[in-house]
Amino acid sequence: MRRMQPMGGFTLVELAIAMGIIALLLSMLMVPLSTQMDQQRYAETQRQLEMIREALIGFTIANGRLPCPANPALATSGGAAGVELGTCTTAATAQGVIPWNTLGVPETDAWGNRFTYRVTSNFADSPGTALSTFLITDNGDITITNGSVTIASSVPAVVVSHGKNGAGAYKADGAQITAGSGDELENSNTNTTFVSKFSTPDFDDVVVWVSANVLKSRMVAGGRLP
Repeated sequence: MRRMQPMGGFTLVELAIAMGIIALLLSMLMVPLSTQMDQQRYAETQRQLEMIREALIGFTIANGRLPCPANPALATSGGAAGVELGTCTTAATAQGVIPWNTLGVPETDAWGNRFTYRVTSNFADSPGTALSTFLITDNGDITITNGSVTIASSVPAVVVSHGKNGAGAYKADGAQITAGSGDELENSNTNTTFVSKFSTPDFDDVVVWVSANVLKSRMVAGGRLP
C-alpha cells in the first residue's frame, strides 16, 4: 500500500509572487476608483452651481436686484459669514464669494472650497421704491471666454468653482488658496473677464453665469420689469 505524501505549503517565492500579483491588481483598481470619485464631485458641483444660479434669479425676482457678494475672508464661524455685503457699487466689492446664508445655498463645492461670485454693480444696487434696480435696457459688464474666444458678453453675474486643485478659491476658514496661472488665474483675479471651458490638466474650474436675457425674461414674468 502506497503511503500518502504530505502536501507542502507555499514556498516563500510563491508567496512573494502571489502578494505581488495582489498588489498589482489593487493598484489597477485604485485608479478607476479615484477617477470615479473625481467625476462624482464634478457632477455634484455642477448641481450645486445650477442650484445657485436658480437661487440668484429667485432672489432677484423677490428683491428687484441681484445680491451683493459675501466677504470671502470671514471664517464660517463669523457672524456675518455668508451674508451679502451692504453695498457692492465698487470694483473692490463687486467680487467675493456667493452669499450662501443670504441665498440658502451650499457654502462650498464638492472639494470643500467656496464659490467665487462676481456681480455687475448696477444690477445689485438697492431698488428703493422701484420694482427693480435695473432697466430692461441695461446690460452686465462681465465677459465669459473659452480662453481665446468670447462665448458670452454683457453678463450680470458669474459663479466659479475652482475645481479639484482649488487654485484661487477661498476656504471655509477665510484663507485664500494660492492662485493658479493662465486661464485659472483669470477666474481668481478681480477683473471682469472669466474663462469657461472643458477640463484640461491645467484647468479644472467649473463656471456658470446668469444671462441678461434669461434674468430679464424671468423678471418680466415675475412682474418686476415692464
